[in-house]
Amino acid sequence: MTPIISPHSDIRDPLLALATGHVSGVLALVIRTEGPSYRSVGASMVFSDNGVRIGSLSSGCIEADLALHAAQVLSDGSPLRVLYGTGSPYKDIRLPCGGGLEILLLPQPRPDELSLIATVVTDRRPVAISIDFETGRISRSAPTVTGIHGDRFDLALIPPLRFAVFGKGPEATTFTRLVQSLGYEGDLVSPDLETLSIPPVSGWVTHEIRSPICPENVALDDRTAVLLFFHDHEWEAPILKGVFDHDTCYIGCQGSWQTSQTRLAELKDLGVCDEDAQKVRGPIGLIPSVRDSSTLAVSVLAEILASQ
Repeated sequence: MTPIISPHSDIRDPLLALATGHVSGVLALVIRTEGPSYRSVGASMVFSDNGVRIGSLSSGCIEADLALHAAQVLSDGSPLRVLYGTGSPYKDIRLPCGGGLEILLLPQPRPDELSLIATVVTDRRPVAISIDFETGRISRSAPTVTGIHGDRFDLALIPPLRFAVFGKGPEATTFTRLVQSLGYEGDLVSPDLETLSIPPVSGWVTHEIRSPICPENVALDDRTAVLLFFHDHEWEAPILKGVFDHDTCYIGCQGSWQTSQTRLAELKDLGVCDEDAQKVRGPIGLIPSVRDSSTLAVSVLAEILASQ
């Protein structure tokens, strides 16, 4: 299978790394929590065949012991459920946060099972899977709530978040570098060659534009966040009009409150309906006012992640 997510994404989402052929080994999934927990139900980790651990399921208090159980699963080829904390037989392993944490360990899934999981990336559509506790078999299920359902664990998967960044200058490049460093994929669109000259990263495509348009080959879907970082705000409304032709999960523009009001008026002049115009967030970021592009990038990314 051809790898289709970047090396950084391998670390950020171990399950998708396994499904897309970047690694092989034992899959560990959080299937139940009780009380406070470092990771939520559905979180994943891979104990690879070469001994490398990808991801984590705690703050470091159970991974060494899980590695021993993973070796057992790898040896006998059978799934295993392991409980830590409340009700666990492993009294010497304490969870600092309290509560309980149950992990399901699965031997290397079959190629057809991996292909099923990988469709969430290749098709960028939600996928629901069901894992049989006794056999470890993975199959497609009807849309479901992630959790234990009788003799199986159901897991709802959604496509990875991606970004479409429009703009020029340090705000656009700093934000792009930040999300690239975290393993996200996307498009960078700019009329400025200096902005487009940032080092190429796998999973990213750059587009030069000479007029305020949204290029047809920019990938936009309902798991894409669209950001506009322009100081020349006249670029924004025409680009946004093209963006509105697609269903995206977030649209935000750099600028002040007054700039946002002007933008709304320009969108109205272009014939954009109020429903679409109100999708645009601005000013963007959790921090009301920042002095540098780095703080703005973190502030904006935090807002996007909090909105998902």
